[in-house]
Amino acid sequence: MKFTESWLRELVNIPVSIDELAGQLTMAGLEVEAMSACRPDFSDVIIARVEKIESHPDSAKLKVCLVDMGNSVHCTVVCGAENVQTGHCYPLARPGAILPGNKLIKTATIHGVISEGMLCSEKELGLSENDGGIFELHDDATPGTKLDDYLILNDTQIEISLTPNRGDCLGMLGLAREVAVLNNVEYRPDPVKPVVSMLPDKRNIRLEAATACPRYCGRIIHQVDLKRKTPVRIAERLRRSGIRSINPVVDLANYVMLETGQPLHVFDNDTLRGAIQVRFAREGEKLVLLDGETRALSANTLIIADDTGPIAMAGIMGGQATAVTSKTRSIFIESAWFNPTAIMGRARHYGLHTDASHRYERGVDPALSLIAIERLSELIISVSKGNAGPVNQVVNEAELPGTKTIRLRSSRVRRLLGAKISDQRISTMLKHLGFGMVNDVNAKGEWQISVPSYRFDIGIEADLIEEIARIHGYQNIAGTLPLVKMRMKAPDYHSAGVQAMTGILIARGYRECLSYSFIDPAIQKLFIGDVESTTLLNPISAEMAEMRQSLWPGLMQSLLYNIKRQQPSLRLFETGKIYQGKHGSQEVRVIGGILYGNKYKKQLDISNISFDFYDLKSDVESLLSAQLKNLPIEFKKIQHPALHPGQSAQILSYGIQ
Repeated sequence: MKFTESWLRELVNIPVSIDELAGQLTMAGLEVEAMSACRPDFSDVIIARVEKIESHPDSAKLKVCLVDMGNSVHCTVVCGAENVQTGHCYPLARPGAILPGNKLIKTATIHGVISEGMLCSEKELGLSENDGGIFELHDDATPGTKLDDYLILNDTQIEISLTPNRGDCLGMLGLAREVAVLNNVEYRPDPVKPVVSMLPDKRNIRLEAATACPRYCGRIIHQVDLKRKTPVRIAERLRRSGIRSINPVVDLANYVMLETGQPLHVFDNDTLRGAIQVRFAREGEKLVLLDGETRALSANTLIIADDTGPIAMAGIMGGQATAVTSKTRSIFIESAWFNPTAIMGRARHYGLHTDASHRYERGVDPALSLIAIERLSELIISVSKGNAGPVNQVVNEAELPGTKTIRLRSSRVRRLLGAKISDQRISTMLKHLGFGMVNDVNAKGEWQISVPSYRFDIGIEADLIEEIARIHGYQNIAGTLPLVKMRMKAPDYHSAGVQAMTGILIARGYRECLSYSFIDPAIQKLFIGDVESTTLLNPISAEMAEMRQSLWPGLMQSLLYNIKRQQPSLRLFETGKIYQGKHGSQEVRVIGGILYGNKYKKQLDISNISFDFYDLKSDVESLLSAQLKNLPIEFKKIQHPALHPGQSAQILSYGIQ
């Protein structure tokens, strides 16, 4: 989420610097990812009004403009933009001005006409990528005013990364509440005043999927004027929050979303037919979205529809056919609460990610719908005029989230945090965060805390204690090492024996490898024959579906891997458990090895000599002599499913394998 320092300071009186504020937010779990100056790298750009336009004598594409730079000082500028008009104000880079990219503006002669500066586009100023003409300013712009001051560019853009449970901070009001608590200052947002209804017009609403959408508010506003421009202050806040300006109605809807955290959508009321329906899509239904792409709707997609069919994907994106355009004169505002489970994953299914879906998936305050629609109505009427009808609110109370009450114990706070925080401090922190106190702390040191509707992530006592730790400051909680009583473990003689054998093999040039205990059933059968193995109920893959009964398959796979990479000689061994018996009940620790290739590295005076049976026999005898000491060892010929007939042997001592 992106916002500006000035906007936040307008909502709450912050007594710390921007760097201290960033530290506070990060320590409170609202990680500040980046901060940057809002002012692009330009200088000496002022506001100028075009007083007169004449055609260039030597170029049909150029115009000669007489501009007022303030205090009745005029200059001549040659301009090629098609949108330049008499009486309008634009940014003027005077001679000596520097634009982004270290571009120096000079007085120039263009096709025989002197140009004393340049009228600039948003892209040339580094304000946006919009290069559709020069930047037309509002009627309230005054010639001679510095563009920095007019656009309030001496500001800082802050970008924070929120965890999915903190959807309440995806609006400036929620963020301001957090900052107020962190700085122990008062936060009282201005109350939203209901807009007086001037007309009786309203559109019927039917909740056919009340579980997914238990609250839907709608309002009609007639005679809106979309020729008016979005106020500079609002347009700039949108731009710095990463949202492009479209038209005043859509801009104001986006602004209220950023301000409150409640997504809203505005339809062209004249394109709607019949009642608004909130339902799931039906088989075969399609919708052309605002991005111009047609989507075939799945049955689990919640939609907004009228009598003609789908008009929007609920909580994701509106349809193109009902979009607000420059010709719109009557609008229908939607402000609803959609259950997060009805929105989660739907946008991703269609390859979309919108500001609305981002908020609805994380959870929006169910109480915001009515507040947000009144706030948007107020702004639209103040900017674009119009006459409002009444708000039509349809609610299914049984499906709305209920109020939660949680017991909080001060003794539990101290035990979990290891810090002494007074009961008064705990009460103050929770009250400032918006939690209600059903009762003051009693003699047992307990509260009954009511959870506000916007903190849907709070469900148990530990959640409340986490909030206390967050606001108190993790850095203010002293770190203490746990008291641990240690007991020496008796030596594991079996492990010591394996370690000794490992040392012998490494000394004889072997390298240890490690393979999975899971194996391909087809490969296992090659090594053990038709012996029943332990099959996994939920294997990682079909090639890892059984528990191994031998180390040989893993060693062979390691060998093949190295042969394919042109390794001429290998000595590999592995120690580990094999699983025998019913359901792998017998875990046996074994050691296995494999030899391959030439005994010696390639040399001019030594022929290639391959490892043979006797090399392996020598290594085995070396291992056994270390373990069996002077006990007799016998090699006996056997048949084994994995070995060549007549070239395999088992090892016995006193007749025991």
